[in-house]
Amino acid sequence: MNLQTKYMGLTLKNPIVAGASGLTGDLELMKQLEASGAAAIVIKSLFQEEMQLENLKFDEYLERYNDLHAEMISPHPKIQHCGPKEHLFWVKKAKESVEIPVIASINAIDEDVWVDYAKALEETGVDGLELNFYTIPKDSQYIGEDIEKDQIRILKRIKETVKIPVSVKLSPYYTNITNFLKKLDEAKIDGVVLFNRFLQLDIDIENEVEENFFTFSDESESRLPLRWTALLSDQLNTDICSSTGIMTSKDVVKMLLTGASCVQVVSTLYKNRIEYLSSIIQGVESWMQSKNYDSIKSFQGTMSKDNMKDPWAFERVQYIKMLYSQEDILEINL
Repeated sequence: MNLQTKYMGLTLKNPIVAGASGLTGDLELMKQLEASGAAAIVIKSLFQEEMQLENLKFDEYLERYNDLHAEMISPHPKIQHCGPKEHLFWVKKAKESVEIPVIASINAIDEDVWVDYAKALEETGVDGLELNFYTIPKDSQYIGEDIEKDQIRILKRIKETVKIPVSVKLSPYYTNITNFLKKLDEAKIDGVVLFNRFLQLDIDIENEVEENFFTFSDESESRLPLRWTALLSDQLNTDICSSTGIMTSKDVVKMLLTGASCVQVVSTLYKNRIEYLSSIIQGVESWMQSKNYDSIKSFQGTMSKDNMKDPWAFERVQYIKMLYSQEDILEINL
């Protein structure tokens, strides 16, 4: 079986990419991911907000004794937080520790910081960049069109600054994601990841405080990227990497059938351990053998919107047919 695929101009030995997570933030675990068959690794993100928070904590720590003596201005003069330098050093070590492609991930706030981080990460030797575009529109005056214009401008500046391929990881919350992806395509994006999955805040009602709430994804969540991969793969020139809820080899095959070039997996590695990667790859191979497919290209995109028997299947959102068969639904639930 030829499992090779192309993503962001990179040749991958198979379509399974280990997505950004705590697993890709540890050198030993990265080596295990490679040994288990991962075709590429997206390194745990460099967050501008995280750097700023660390900076504040560091300053607070250094200045805690400043008022201990009337003549003491600072016991630690001219010491500064290292900022992103520690992360950049680690990324370089990570790139050197594995043979498969390594993609760095960025999540910034300020436009200039996006560009500076991108250039600095390119210098570590990584094979590509993944930009995490996500905005909480807190300001009612900041309309969707402005958000999109800002993100397109950031992408173009980064593309002008670096020579390595650049992809964008998106949320599904754009007003018209098809239109926005067309604009990314026109800006010569090298790949797009559908979709981001975010930490959601919860409330502890007993203590009346906020708390971070995290759950792993499950297979049902894969239907969202499946729908949009099918709808978009025929319309875009760029490569699509499907993400969220991809747990088994069956999920991988579904995404490839609808036109994805590859997939990103995370939750299944936590739930089933890193070694499960090899089972996913073997499952894809077994399915291909059963269908007499000798390569990914021989079936990739054969169930995209334009190639399906029912071309409107992925556009339907109503449930009229279900309303006409309530007896069947009740029977299933019982």
